[in-house]
Amino acid sequence: MRVLIGCETSGVVRRAFAALGHDVWSCDILPAEDGSNRHIICDIREILHDGWDLLAVMHPPCTRLCNSGVRWLSGPPKNAPNEATLAEKQAWPVLSVDDRRAIMWRLLDEGAALFSACWNAPVDRVAIENPVMHRHAKERIVNYQKPAQTVQPWWFGNRAFKATSFYLRGLPPLMETDRLEPPKRGTDEHKKWSIVHRASPGPDRWRLRSRTYPGIAYAMADQWGGAALSAATALNGVLEVAS
Repeated sequence: MRVLIGCETSGVVRRAFAALGHDVWSCDILPAEDGSNRHIICDIREILHDGWDLLAVMHPPCTRLCNSGVRWLSGPPKNAPNEATLAEKQAWPVLSVDDRRAIMWRLLDEGAALFSACWNAPVDRVAIENPVMHRHAKERIVNYQKPAQTVQPWWFGNRAFKATSFYLRGLPPLMETDRLEPPKRGTDEHKKWSIVHRASPGPDRWRLRSRTYPGIAYAMADQWGGAALSAATALNGVLEVAS
């Protein structure tokens, strides 16, 4: 199957699909961390019409869409957001509250437009990872629907906490594969499992927080890739009978 893994630089999900024999490519505006020649550097919207069987968008810019970010629309942050332009970042300290607020709403529109384009792409099977959205974001998503499920890495054999929500179209919810017993709160082991949430602020924090855990990646490749293959096989069977 032709699979596009959008908004991924780590290659974790791409490699999981490749291991099962799929014709898979990743895409992001940044280069692939593993230097793969199966990574396309571009805005994902440029290649959504290229005949994919399955689209999985793993880490779209979501800060402006998720519930935790809604407060900045009314009371802009003191520091410029990462998504702001260089000129906006330089001018941020002297901008008025209204000017800052206008930028925050523009960034919301941009984030919603990207999500909407991926969600409504001409692909039969789509999965998009994203936190639960606030109402302003939902209003901007064409054909918005609630996330189909929220999973944890420890459902798939990885010792970590990181609630991950998936918006699914044409694909089944992931079934857990290796459910672990979480450690008790307050223990050193619990702290280790919470590394994503305890990560110190810094330029590479986003990489840690956005990286897909291997167990979840394999489940995607196995279950979603398998569902896509089954659907294609069934369709071919119908076409053969009809002919």
